[in-house]
Amino acid sequence: MQKKQLLMVLVLYVISAIASYGAFSYFIGPLKGSVSISGPSDLASEDDGTLIGSLLTIDPSEPKDQVCPLNGAYYTQTEKTAWEEKRPLFVMIENSPDARPQSGLSDADIVFEAIAEGGVTRFGAIFYCGVQVSDTTIAPIRSARSYFVDWASGFNLPLYVHVGGANVPGPTNALGQIGDYGWNGENDLNQFSIGYPTFVRDYNRVPGKEIATEHTMVTTTEALWDIAEKREWTNTTPERRVGRSIVEAAPWQDGYQGWVYESEAAPAGEVTSIAYEFWSGYGQYAVKWQYDAERDAFLRSQGGEKHIDLNDDEPVGAANVIVMLTTEKGPINEKKHMLYGTTGTGDALLFKHGEAYEVTWSKKDREAELTFVDSKGKDIELARGLTWISVVSIGTEVEY
Repeated sequence: MQKKQLLMVLVLYVISAIASYGAFSYFIGPLKGSVSISGPSDLASEDDGTLIGSLLTIDPSEPKDQVCPLNGAYYTQTEKTAWEEKRPLFVMIENSPDARPQSGLSDADIVFEAIAEGGVTRFGAIFYCGVQVSDTTIAPIRSARSYFVDWASGFNLPLYVHVGGANVPGPTNALGQIGDYGWNGENDLNQFSIGYPTFVRDYNRVPGKEIATEHTMVTTTEALWDIAEKREWTNTTPERRVGRSIVEAAPWQDGYQGWVYESEAAPAGEVTSIAYEFWSGYGQYAVKWQYDAERDAFLRSQGGEKHIDLNDDEPVGAANVIVMLTTEKGPINEKKHMLYGTTGTGDALLFKHGEAYEVTWSKKDREAELTFVDSKGKDIELARGLTWISVVSIGTEVEY
């Protein structure tokens, strides 16, 4: 009798454990080691496996004569038609050594780089034109910071992609600012409010490397645009309050000017390398760019190693490298949060085609576009392609 009772208890325990595991997995998403991302449909799919959305097929004979408003590069009319139905994605991507190599940076149109806290840099990457024909994996996604929110605001409220954010009351309260500045809990792709399957924790994203949980959040461009489309967050910037005024809803590109681009590429110059640090003593984040004349791009290294994009195992390269000098405050609270000046004017160095240019950056207010002008106040012409903006404190030494 006692053996039967014991057996019954064991059976009930096993059933209870299986049920609890199933419920727990349902509510928190995949557990450690359970994610395997093998193709674009893994994230951009419904729970029943049905592919959401579709990728473009481009006729090889179709001319590339349409200019991207964010990177100046030429694309087909098919690609332009696709991007005009969407808003850009502004994605927070982390850069601690344990998070490397990242996925997707090479496919961004623009990348902002600045310290997040404690000497550790972070990226705000904008994806729009260059990812219309592929479902680009982006990882690892991390939390928002107030100055990145300011820079994003200058692009007519793109879809802001992040995993939470700084929320200490005061000037670094990025989560509060996201709501105050017009995203208002809507048009805000925060993993905390979206979750699986748009965002997945992939503990195997870097083969052979053990990764802590905070470095595992993965998504794709199609998954993000698909969830935005489901929520009817398409190409229209939402109505929002700015000060005492109400800004009406409008197509994303309405009023957006963008940067000025070269009519033709200049011959290669003599600047072969660029080097700078973000914070003294934090060599793992020290940056070096090496000019590759064949690609007509500066290839990036950090911490003494080539900066590789995991998606293609190739070095990250930029057509324009801009080192923007501004005010730096911090750490200003127990979380070691920082503040960088995002409005006004300041000095910057622009590197393109192996040449260096002293320029001035300007941003009259938070929602204004960031511009770069020469000594005569004329818009500087950028090379067509990825623009990488490293934001450093005034007085930072840049070697080239």
